[in-house]
Amino acid sequence: MNKYLLLVAILLPILGSLLVIFNKDEHKVHYLSVAITVITSILVWYLIFNITDEKFELIRFSEKLSFAINFDGFGKFFAGIVSVLYPLTTLYAVEYMEDDKRPKSFFFFFLIAYGITLGVTMADDFFTLYCFYELLTLSTMPLVLHLNDKKSIRAARTYLYVSIGGASLAFASMVYVLSHPIIERNTLTQLFYCFGFFGFGVKAAVFPTHFWLPKASCAPTPVTALLHAVAVVKAGVFAIIRLTYYIYGTENIVNSFGQYIPMIFAIFTIFYGSSMALKEPHFKRRMAYSTVANLSYIIFGALLMSEAGFVAGLLHMAFHAEIKILGFFAVGAVMHNTSREFLPELDGLGKKMPITFACYTVVALALTGIPPLSGFVSKAYLLMAGIDSQTTLGIVGVIVLIISAILTAIYSLTPVRRAFFPDKNEDLSGLDKIHEVRWQMLVPMCLIALGIVVTGFASGSIIHVIENIYNTLGGWM
Repeated sequence: MNKYLLLVAILLPILGSLLVIFNKDEHKVHYLSVAITVITSILVWYLIFNITDEKFELIRFSEKLSFAINFDGFGKFFAGIVSVLYPLTTLYAVEYMEDDKRPKSFFFFFLIAYGITLGVTMADDFFTLYCFYELLTLSTMPLVLHLNDKKSIRAARTYLYVSIGGASLAFASMVYVLSHPIIERNTLTQLFYCFGFFGFGVKAAVFPTHFWLPKASCAPTPVTALLHAVAVVKAGVFAIIRLTYYIYGTENIVNSFGQYIPMIFAIFTIFYGSSMALKEPHFKRRMAYSTVANLSYIIFGALLMSEAGFVAGLLHMAFHAEIKILGFFAVGAVMHNTSREFLPELDGLGKKMPITFACYTVVALALTGIPPLSGFVSKAYLLMAGIDSQTTLGIVGVIVLIISAILTAIYSLTPVRRAFFPDKNEDLSGLDKIHEVRWQMLVPMCLIALGIVVTGFASGSIIHVIENIYNTLGGWM
C-alpha cells in the first residue's frame, strides 16, 4: 500500500496546482497553495518513517528500460530537506506575491515544481531520474519568466538553453549506462561519467555553466529561494551524487581522470563563486554567487569518493539549504519593503527591519562557519575529509575552502555592518517610512534561523543518518 503513496506524494501538488489555476478567487490561491504543500510534506514524512525499499514500477518499456519509483535512504534525505523548506517558502510567498498580477500562474508552476522535485528524490533508476530532472527544467522556467520583463526573458532563455546542453550530456551518459549492464573500470566509463557530471553540473552551477544562476536572481524571491536553495540546484547536486555512488560506482572512477577533471572544476568553482560574490554590489546577486561556490563545496566532498567526503557533502547539502534559503528570504524582505537592491542602500536598515537583519546575521555567521551554527559543522567536516584523503587535489581543495571562508566572511558580513553600523556621514533621512515585514515572511525566517542553530547542536544525529545511508550504498540502475 505504501508504494502507491509514493505516487500520491508526487501527484498531490501537481493535481493541486489545477485547483489553483481554476480557482476564481485569486485571493484564496495563496493559502490554498500553503495547504497543499503542508499536506504533501506531512505525507512525505509519513513515507520517510514508514516505507522500506518498495519499488513501484509504473511503466516497463523493455527488459532494460522502465519508469519506476522507490524511496531509499538518500532519496529520503533529500526529500526531507525539500519537504521542510517548501511549505515555508510557500508561506513566505503569501506576502511577497500579495500584489502580483498573476498569482495563479505563479503558484500553479510552483506546486508542479514541488511534485516533480519529489519525483527526482524517488526515482528508482537512471531513466526515471533523467525524466523527472528534465521536467524540473520545464516547470521552473516559467517561474524564472514570471515577471515577463526583459531581464526575466533573457534569464529564462539562458536557463533553458544551458539546461538543454546539459541534458544532452546527461542523456549520452544515460545511454552508455543502459547499454552496459555491468559498468567496468575503463577509459570509456570514465569519459561518459564526465559527460554525466557536466550534464547534471549545469543545475549545480559548476563553472563554466554557472552563469544562468546569477541571471535567474531577477525572478521573484520565492523563486530564487527555490532555485538556489531547495529544488533545482540541489537536484543537480543530488543527481551528481547518484551518478557517482549509485550508478557508475566510485571504484570505477576513483584515481582516474573521471575523478580528477570534475574535482578541478569543482575546486575552481568554489574560488570563482566566492570571488565574484565579493565584488558583486547587488545584494541578491551576491547571494547567488555565494550559492555557486557553496554548491561546489558539496560536490567537492562527494568527489573525494570516500565515506568522510560523502558524509561531509551530504551534511553541507542539508545545512546550506537552510542557510541559503534564509539568506534569500532576508534579501527578498528588504527588496519587497524598500525596493533597495544594492549594498550602499542598506545603510541604517537594521534599525527599521531588526528581525530581518538579525536573521540575515545568522546567515552571514553560518556561511562564514562560526560555531555552533550548522555551517561551521559541515565546513569543518569538509576540511577534515579533504585532509583525510591524503591526495593532492584534496589538499588543494582544503586550501581553497579556507580562502573561500575568508572571502565569505567579508562578502556576507558587509551587509550586516552597513545595516546596523552605517557611516556617521550617511544620510538616513529616507528611512522614516520603512518598517518590518509582516508575519507571513517573519515566521518562516525566524523558524529557519532557529533551525540553523538547532541543527548545529544536533548535527551528530544527522551525521549518524548520513553514515547509515553510506553503509547501505548499492547498485542503482
